[in-house]
Amino acid sequence: MKHSKVKGADGILLAARILIALLFLIFGWQKLLDYSGTVRFMAHVGAPLPPLAAVIAIVMEFFVSIAIILGVAIRPLAALLALYTLGTALIGHRYWSMTGAARFEGEINFWKNISIIGGLLALHVAGAGRYAIESLWRKRGAGGGAADGG
Repeated sequence: MKHSKVKGADGILLAARILIALLFLIFGWQKLLDYSGTVRFMAHVGAPLPPLAAVIAIVMEFFVSIAIILGVAIRPLAALLALYTLGTALIGHRYWSMTGAARFEGEINFWKNISIIGGLLALHVAGAGRYAIESLWRKRGAGGGAADGG
């Protein structure tokens, strides 16, 4: 998708990919380094099949975030990460079942997840932009011609 109406759109899309994926990358790395702790956390928050949930969390948060930063398969991965983020909001931030300060913190985190979903859906629609591996692949496939960046 061309973004000729917005000056610097490809650089902005690169920054958006990095900024939105950074959160997932940081926490996915922590989960990867402490798998057993991640399994315990999954059990604590009530995730189904905690060992499998931990693997899914690591793949989605660490490996998918790297792919998004690099601009690989941005549209399907942004949509997939949006669905994952909705799942984490519904499983991990059930503020409606909490009281006091925990409810307030859970509500903030729930709505932050919903906001992150909005950013991921915007990336899904906009595509990766020109500064992405998928754009380079497209250029090579088209004989070195201009890529659409999406």
